[in-house]
Amino acid sequence: MKKLFVGLSIIAAITTACNNQNKKNTQSQKEQKTEKTKEQKVVALLKSIETGAQEPTSYINPNKYTQHNTGVADGLAGFGALLQQVPKNSAKVNTIRTFKDGDYVFTHTEYNFFGPKIGFDIFKFEEGQIVEHWDNLQETPATPNPSGHTMIDGNTQIKDLNKTEENKTLVTNFVTDILVNGKMERLASYFHGDDYIQHNPNIPDQLSGLGTTLSVLAKKGIFLKFDTIHKVLGQGNFVLVVSEGHFGGIHNSFYDLFRVENGKIAEHWDVIEPITPKDTWKNNNGKFNF
Repeated sequence: MKKLFVGLSIIAAITTACNNQNKKNTQSQKEQKTEKTKEQKVVALLKSIETGAQEPTSYINPNKYTQHNTGVADGLAGFGALLQQVPKNSAKVNTIRTFKDGDYVFTHTEYNFFGPKIGFDIFKFEEGQIVEHWDNLQETPATPNPSGHTMIDGNTQIKDLNKTEENKTLVTNFVTDILVNGKMERLASYFHGDDYIQHNPNIPDQLSGLGTTLSVLAKKGIFLKFDTIHKVLGQGNFVLVVSEGHFGGIHNSFYDLFRVENGKIAEHWDVIEPITPKDTWKNNNGKFNF
């Protein structure tokens, strides 16, 4: 009888241990299923500027966070200091487009953050945490562009994932040929005839609209010239190009988002931000160090 009791006790102990392990496994599986994607983490972090939520800050590596917005101090402390400066209940954040390219997530967002702005943000991840941030911001214009488009409306559907690298090459070649090297004789080869949707606040739709605008500006002595391409990111039919150059003699950072359709450029959004003098920067990381 004693042996039977001992045997039953051992079986009970094993059963309990197995049940506990199963519970742990189930809990672990649930945690894995609910783990946020990189894109979700970025969107939540940006939204926390509006809501004041604390959890999204845990997505930032507290020991390694490099800030490239030259108006914000480096590290997690710099991000926290920025949030403290925002007047209560004043911030609004509406992320329209979110993309992923390897360790990078880039977004297209409508802000009311020290005034209405449109911005592109780029975040780099390492081991599931954000370790680096770049952005470009421009004041939101009061009215749509000549074709009735805003800086954020338009197509949002990500497709053609198998053509990501092909599309990145196409857009890189376009920016290099036309905006860096000024080879305007190649311009038409990148578009389907005159079809082209434009979201720049000052330029109308169609390729001819772009050409007319640049011609009018040139007659006024205002020229657009890209000097350097610093980063090209893409997902499917969308490609973001980060460049440095001059517009009307002003040293600018250019973030240009292109949508590609059937091997040609079909739509364009951009944000242009003047580069401030280095002696005003709150960090020394530079705006373009990737």
